Order: sequence, then structure tokens, then C-alpha cells
Amino acid sequence: MRESLFETLVGFAVVLVAGFFLVFSLSQQSGAATGDSYALLAKFGRADGVGPGTDVRVAGVKVGTVTSVNVDPKTLRAEVKMNVRKDILLPADSTAQIQSDSLLGGSYVFVLVGGDPDMNLPTDGTGVFDYTRGTVDIMSLLLEAVGNASGGGDQGGGTTAEEAPL
Repeated sequence: MRESLFETLVGFAVVLVAGFFLVFSLSQQSGAATGDSYALLAKFGRADGVGPGTDVRVAGVKVGTVTSVNVDPKTLRAEVKMNVRKDILLPADSTAQIQSDSLLGGSYVFVLVGGDPDMNLPTDGTGVFDYTRGTVDIMSLLLEAVGNASGGGDQGGGTTAEEAPL
């Protein structure tokens, strides 16, 4: 009888802790998914690691979330729809960039705020970023850097110290 009471109490404690984590995670979500936000669209050549729920950040601070990612059949570019808080007015010349949190993954949309003081992106859901920069394939960059560092990037045609005229 004593063991079953102990197991019951442990089970109750586990359920209580799980409930605490659920409430905590729900309270940490941004209000950008509700009615106090506006929709924006950005078109990228590559949108690796971005999906619904991905953060949208300005100056390193989360100001919204990605709502959908699709491919435009005409241009074959990734269309990323996102919601941004209504109190964040972005200049029309702002740039949307996809950046990585670390080498292990975890991408987010970073908005580099433009400098146009007179014109902002529309807040009625029709706003489209004119300037974007998609993801960079880190593995290709690393392989290229290793190839160049080991001399693999030289395609010939140059002179060596032995061949140079005196």
C-alpha cells in the first residue's frame, strides 16, 4: 500500500510539473499571432530552416512570427508570410534576411531596418519587402574555404618562385 501511494504522488508531481511547463511556454508566445499584428510578405531565393512559427526579429528582439512558407510557381522563389506587431512600423526600404542562430541550425528572419523616414511598409496586409537576402549554405562556404586554404583553389596559370625570372 505504501508503494502505490508513493507512485501516485510521484505521478501527480510529474503531471503538475508538465502543466507548469505548458503554462510557461504558452505565456512566452508573442502577441504577433493575434489581432494586434499586420501581415508582411518577403520573397527569398532560399528559405532553408524557416517555417511557420519561426521568429521575426528587429535588433535581436522578437517582433513577430512566420505564418507560412510556400513556393511561387511562376518565379520559383520562396514566399514567406509573417505577422509583425502593430506597434513596429518598418520603413519601406527595410531588408528581410534569413539568419542562423548557430552552426547547428535554428534560423530566424532578421529585419534590417531601413532609413526612409517618410514611408513605411503598409500595415493593411499588403506590405512586401523589396529587399531580401536568403540563407547561405554554410557547408559550401566551409568546403570552399578549406579547399582554398589547402591550395585546392588555385587552377594554375600563376608563376611559382622557381619559374619567376631573376
